[in-house]
Amino acid sequence: MTLNIPLERLDLSQWIRPGDTVLWGQANAEPLPLTQALMSQRAQMGRFRVMLGLTHGETCRPEHADQVDFLAYCGGGANRALAKAGVLDILPCHYSQFPEMIRDGTLQVDVLLLQLAPPDEHGRYSLSIAHEYLLPALERARLIIAEVNHQAPWTYGERYLYEEDIDCIVETSRPPLQSPASKPGAVEQVIASHVAGLIEDGSTLQFGLGVIPEAILSALGDHRDLGVHSGAIGDGVVDLMEKGVINNARKTLDRGTTIAGVLMGSSRLNRFAHCNSAIQMRSTAYTHDLQVLSSLERFVALNSAIEVDLSGQINAETAGGTYVGAVGGALDFLRGARRSRGGLPIIALPSVSGVNSRIVSRINGPVSTPRSDAGLIVTEYGVADLRGLSVRQRRLKMLDIAHPDFREQLEQAASV
Repeated sequence: MTLNIPLERLDLSQWIRPGDTVLWGQANAEPLPLTQALMSQRAQMGRFRVMLGLTHGETCRPEHADQVDFLAYCGGGANRALAKAGVLDILPCHYSQFPEMIRDGTLQVDVLLLQLAPPDEHGRYSLSIAHEYLLPALERARLIIAEVNHQAPWTYGERYLYEEDIDCIVETSRPPLQSPASKPGAVEQVIASHVAGLIEDGSTLQFGLGVIPEAILSALGDHRDLGVHSGAIGDGVVDLMEKGVINNARKTLDRGTTIAGVLMGSSRLNRFAHCNSAIQMRSTAYTHDLQVLSSLERFVALNSAIEVDLSGQINAETAGGTYVGAVGGALDFLRGARRSRGGLPIIALPSVSGVNSRIVSRINGPVSTPRSDAGLIVTEYGVADLRGLSVRQRRLKMLDIAHPDFREQLEQAASV
């Protein structure tokens, strides 16, 4: 029987056991009243673990480690404070591995906290802002507690819930979290121009997170018949769908439909996605599946990185000794684009960060993407297509797109 409990009377210590692992939707899908209650009541439950995705709220703070073990696949957003405090453990695996890890119990999920949209006329509760790895968690969790948020967008998706699927419902009405706005500068706009020049009409696009993907979207206004199949989408997709640039008309799968795992944008994106069948939410098992990706003709993977070395090795995880990124789904998408007919595996990044070159002679962190999977590397100085090139040929191409102030230094280091 489903219990309906007012938020002020919710006592999570009645539900959560010592040693449990608690999971919830990442970024704007976080059921904020539930997660805030969890942290404020943590001392009543005994020590437990939380599995985090990207966080836009500041629910989990370093001082909460007195009762909570924090595990995450990424160091982005508010996770950065946990990482700097040394209380965040990192799960360094590919995004495509999450569904099976949850399904077979390798990644334990005992309690699942959800933000749902209210039911439609058929009694279907929508998972709203995120599907991705929540779907296998629905099958494994001992307990499902849902915030039914009357301001959450009702989205079409792979899976809906009914009241009997939920153990406890807490009704709220609040604006969901929004992703931080990012405004591209001159450098990002030049990079976006280079990338836009590579993309053919009729391509299907995947976007990583950050200012560069949004800048690329802004540069695609003159393209036609673009499609989207992505782990995440933001406000830039709304602009191009409203203009008819993104219409998914030439996709070889899911024709006519934008496919996404999670909405990472503002209230504008939420309003656009609400009851809009042109946007369909899917699980990670679908959005990141290699066979699916390679079946999409002209599939273009657009991701960024912290640094790339002269041979094409990519670090997307650590900067200055702090975990700030993720292994994530970049390699899944790059490999899909490599196998796609007419596909483009692209990594785009500024040539410098502060006073440091982001094109390096030797990688300063973990190798998130091996050089064997490198494709096209783009900076404001141009495009280095590394496909089919030897190590020596790659060095020459990479030097050409490094900042001129660092080229001589990089060339000397490469010859040692």
